Amino acid sequence: MEKSGRPAKKRLFGLSLLLSILVLLLEALLALVVSVVYGLTQESPNAGGGSGMFIFLLPVLAVFGTVIAGALSVGLVLPTAWLGDVLGRRFGGREVWWWVPMVAGAVSLVVVGAVAALAGGAGAGPVALGWFLTTAALTVPALLWRSRRERIFKPVLLWGVAAIVLTAVLGGTGLATGVLKEYRPPALTSADLVGRWSDGQGGTVTLTADGRAAAVDLDDDLGGWGPEDDATDPDGPEGADTRCTGQGTWTYEPGASTWSQEVDITVDSCGFDAWNVGGTASRPTLYQYIGDPDSGDLYALTRTDGGP
Repeated sequence: MEKSGRPAKKRLFGLSLLLSILVLLLEALLALVVSVVYGLTQESPNAGGGSGMFIFLLPVLAVFGTVIAGALSVGLVLPTAWLGDVLGRRFGGREVWWWVPMVAGAVSLVVVGAVAALAGGAGAGPVALGWFLTTAALTVPALLWRSRRERIFKPVLLWGVAAIVLTAVLGGTGLATGVLKEYRPPALTSADLVGRWSDGQGGTVTLTADGRAAAVDLDDDLGGWGPEDDATDPDGPEGADTRCTGQGTWTYEPGASTWSQEVDITVDSCGFDAWNVGGTASRPTLYQYIGDPDSGDLYALTRTDGGP
């Protein structure tokens, strides 16, 4: 495009790179807000106490994210913008913007396909969604990379922040009004807990209405994160049996909310802490954390007898 008889001046590479990094960071923040809101609607264990650590890691994450955004800008955004211009001149005689999303779609298809293959394959739905989101995320910075507008950083930053804030407000409003259903563990009673629970690997515990518990081959090697360490000897021979069997008692504490419900199962040969309640009303679970709670690894028991 020409203006005043002279070709429009292209933005310097360094400024285009900074603009691309800014857009990718804004997109990452937007994706983070969406994932947090979506995560609140999905079944999950209670918080492992990692939110404070996340705040302390924010500066490190910001630096790491900037480096990744820079690498993606050079490795994906720049080639997409350049190839879009080349194809426009080759097939239309001039650079046109709509070649950019076409190239971004092709590049995204390769990227998403490679990720799906490395992950062992995925369904058509997740692949299609991943392709669409990746295409959109790549198209925006690529279009801005080739833009000739001056003073574009401020409006991009303002619109990006506005989109993030608006998404957060809409998500919070949806959760507060019930339009988006926030996940909460099912509210159980002692009667709901009576029955047989299985870990799906041969371990079971049977809870009776009179407060008795019978454990069979429960895995007691969970990393010793409670006041009672593993029931097994950490200095014992390698491959020692880490499962426990025995008789004992159980009690249920409803707590102040469904998140604080606890089931205390006491068996002499087992060293478990109180069990947390998870799952859904139709499929409740009892779970313990394996090792560090921040890891999210769970040892879960599921009802196997359909309830009392």
